[in-house]
Amino acid sequence: MTHRMMLLRLVQRVCGVYRLGPRGAACQAANRSCRRFPACARLWPSSTSHVCVRSSGQGSYKGSSRPAITLLSAAAFSLFSKLVEDKDEGLTPAEENIIYHLKKAKLTIMKGEMEEAEEILHKTLRLAHECESNRAIIYTYDLMANLAFLRGQYDSAERLFKTTLIYMINEGVKQDDNSFIEISLKLASIYAALNRKDLAIAGFQFCILSLEDKIEKEKDLSEEALTAEERTNTRLLLGLCLDSYARYLVANSQLLHAQTMYEKALQICREEQGELHPQTVTLLSDLATVLEAQGHFDEAYTYVKQALDLAQKTEHPNQHVILGNMATILLHQEHLVDAERFFQEALTKAEEKKDSGSIYYIKEGLSELTRRKKIQEQNP
Repeated sequence: MTHRMMLLRLVQRVCGVYRLGPRGAACQAANRSCRRFPACARLWPSSTSHVCVRSSGQGSYKGSSRPAITLLSAAAFSLFSKLVEDKDEGLTPAEENIIYHLKKAKLTIMKGEMEEAEEILHKTLRLAHECESNRAIIYTYDLMANLAFLRGQYDSAERLFKTTLIYMINEGVKQDDNSFIEISLKLASIYAALNRKDLAIAGFQFCILSLEDKIEKEKDLSEEALTAEERTNTRLLLGLCLDSYARYLVANSQLLHAQTMYEKALQICREEQGELHPQTVTLLSDLATVLEAQGHFDEAYTYVKQALDLAQKTEHPNQHVILGNMATILLHQEHLVDAERFFQEALTKAEEKKDSGSIYYIKEGLSELTRRKKIQEQNP
């Protein structure tokens, strides 16, 4: 059985609705694990895909410290946003009532009152079924799934996301629609969290290949047929998929393949959001850590130096993370004096932010630094 056929069957097992594009992607394994500090919170802003990927602040030097899980910002659910923006299409009074309840649920989630939000959404779903509004049903299921995902209830989130996709297909939503891909990415992230590796890989690759094929097909369309904003939204969603897949690959020690994904994501981010965007800075630092883990210390230093210069220029909120990555790379280059200086600066900033995960890894880095200094003293 070919690699592509295996992916197709795996994806069909998810809910029987995905189809892969004509291209496959082979995973390349690497022997070394990535050593890194918890990386920055990230957001690829787009009117189509408002998905925030956050760091858990957990991990180790022998694995990716950012999980390969796409966590969702409680403040942004794109399908819900579309319902609110569709007022020109003429919402019924029943749908207006549903929007009120969805807004209430969303606000409750933002306040951290998850159980109350769940009760509101169950009521909203009953209202949506009563008025037989499929789009209201879709938006409610999506929000319920996001809530379950935020609460770590992955089995429930999986079921709800798959139900949402089935309703979307019945409504005629194409499988390369950005909203369909966005939910597919969340499902892939769930499978990553549950260590269901075959389905996670198939899901990530489905999202990436579908978007790449879509971009290729749409490249010659006129502005009237496809606006610049729509093109940007699709590319940003592709960037998010590449980034999410890269972190999954890092967590599974497939560093060379992860490097390729990061490089593609970085190119998109630079072109669509600019060199000074916080996401660009984060990706530069992530790419540096993957290169460092493969032993490419000089190249890693080039990227982390760019990241740190930009972070300082833009007052990036996670400078301490990048400082820690810089210190680690300098440590591997045996520049111990400079490494200690950056570790200490990173520690000061991490303590100011009360980032316990980063503090732990910085102190581990300092311990390793002390060990190496003793070795140098014993062997002048």
